[in-house]
Amino acid sequence: MHDFWQGVFTAIVTPFRDGKVDEKALAALVERQLAAGVNGIVACGSTGEAATLSSVERFKVVKIVCHLAQGKMPVLAGAGTNATASTIENAKLLEEAGADGLLIVSPYYNKPTPEGLYGHFKALSEHTSLPVMVYNVPSRTGSNVLPATMMRLAEIKGVEAVKEASGDVSQIGELIRLAGAKLKVLSGDDGLTFPVMALGALGVVSVTSNVAPAKVKAMVDAALAGRMDEARSLHHELEPLNRAMFLQTNPLPVKTALAMMGLVAEEFRLPLCPMDRPQRDALAVELKKHGLVP
Repeated sequence: MHDFWQGVFTAIVTPFRDGKVDEKALAALVERQLAAGVNGIVACGSTGEAATLSSVERFKVVKIVCHLAQGKMPVLAGAGTNATASTIENAKLLEEAGADGLLIVSPYYNKPTPEGLYGHFKALSEHTSLPVMVYNVPSRTGSNVLPATMMRLAEIKGVEAVKEASGDVSQIGELIRLAGAKLKVLSGDDGLTFPVMALGALGVVSVTSNVAPAKVKAMVDAALAGRMDEARSLHHELEPLNRAMFLQTNPLPVKTALAMMGLVAEEFRLPLCPMDRPQRDALAVELKKHGLVP
């Protein structure tokens, strides 16, 4: 079991400019996260628009992030797809790019049975030496990995952690109770980070930390240290910003926020497109309240 599965892992966006990965902007985003002292970075997740990246682009993004973060913090690379063979190919590619671990979403669209899920992760384990964080996000995949199945996955060599984004605090609490030292549980939902850390989760894979890394880190650090009153206060302070990050489909708000802050171009790849005006205006108001834009 690796010892880095706690704290704040920023699910970093992938900046584009003129249709290509903006390497300069990506490097600046990574440096900003390093300066804020977050515990790790997740590259090429759903926040990083991985579904729109070619294999060459995915390799490039992960290699840039790993080069900058080397020796300073671990980098997890999103390699999951809805096909086991392509997930394995991605895993091999991103291991070569320098990733310290893999984020593997439960296969979407085809909705595998628990036995199919086990087979998927078992096959992956036979083709990579990297530790794996399972990503459970039923709102995107169409299926929910329940605690009993997750604990069976934890028996597979290399499966060490889970990013839990089911949105069900009761389910997450049950998973934490069962997991013990076998599986490290992190929140996959910024708005639920404090509640599930009160139940024993060890941190968050965060969208909000793209825009406010130091404040998210302060909340998580306080919770890990048992300073729950301080953590609760920071949670309440962050909650309006957390909600703003999901005014429309992630990563539209967070990338738009970073563009408003002058850090990236406001550019997406279809089928993602710029935010609708009412939600964009509401996002701008919230960013101003938090002092993130003039």
